[in-house]
Amino acid sequence: MKTVHAMITGRVQGVGYRAWTIDEARRLGLKGWVRNRLDRSVEAMFQGDEANVEAMFEKCWQGPLMARVVDIRKRDKAEGEIFDSFTSKSTL
Repeated sequence: MKTVHAMITGRVQGVGYRAWTIDEARRLGLKGWVRNRLDRSVEAMFQGDEANVEAMFEKCWQGPLMARVVDIRKRDKAEGEIFDSFTSKSTL
């Protein structure tokens, strides 16, 4: 199992990016969460099979139709919390 933390910047709020992320992550069988940040970025934690986590990371560069991703900072996480679903968290 692999866990990756991602900080996604660009035009990613107000364009359905969180809902799109939830749909795509669930489609790939991933667990974790996504949330907006006050700095207008989107933060996500993806957990699951390594190939599916990497596929999700690549999908994040495109996002939904109106999104325009400028950068994604990706960081592999050490073993830690085990998630049981993929959810949306409150803005931080």
